[in-house]
Amino acid sequence: MNNRQKQEEILRISGVNARKCMKCGKCSATCPAYDEMEYHPHEFVYMVETGDIDRLMASQSLYKCLSCFACVDRCPRGVQPFKLIEAVRLMNIRKQGNNHMTANDIPSILDDDMPQQAIVSAFRKYTK
Repeated sequence: MNNRQKQEEILRISGVNARKCMKCGKCSATCPAYDEMEYHPHEFVYMVETGDIDRLMASQSLYKCLSCFACVDRCPRGVQPFKLIEAVRLMNIRKQGNNHMTANDIPSILDDDMPQQAIVSAFRKYTK
C-alpha cells in the first residue's frame, strides 16, 4: 500500500476532513501528553493531510496519545485530531506482525489503581 492509499484509508476510517485544519495549534496546546510526544495533534493532522504517513506510522507518539478528546473539544473547526491518531494507530496495529502489546507485557503495567477493564480493552485493541 503506497502513501496515497494509506492516506485515503486513514481519512476513510476516521471520517475526518483534514483540510479543515487551520493549524492554530489549540489542539496541541491543550494536549496533556504534549511533552511526551514527538509529533503533536496539529502535526498529526498536517502529516495526514500532506501524505507523510510512513513517518507518522513509525512514531511512538501514536501510543502516547491518551485518547482524552481534549484536542477534539478544543478545535474551533471540528477537525477531531484524535480520530486521525486512532485511525493511524489502527492501521499500524493491523499490519501483520506489528502488534504493540503482547500478553507478556501485561504484568509489567498492572497496578492496584488501574481498572481491569482498561487492561482488557488495551489488550483487545493492541493485539490481533
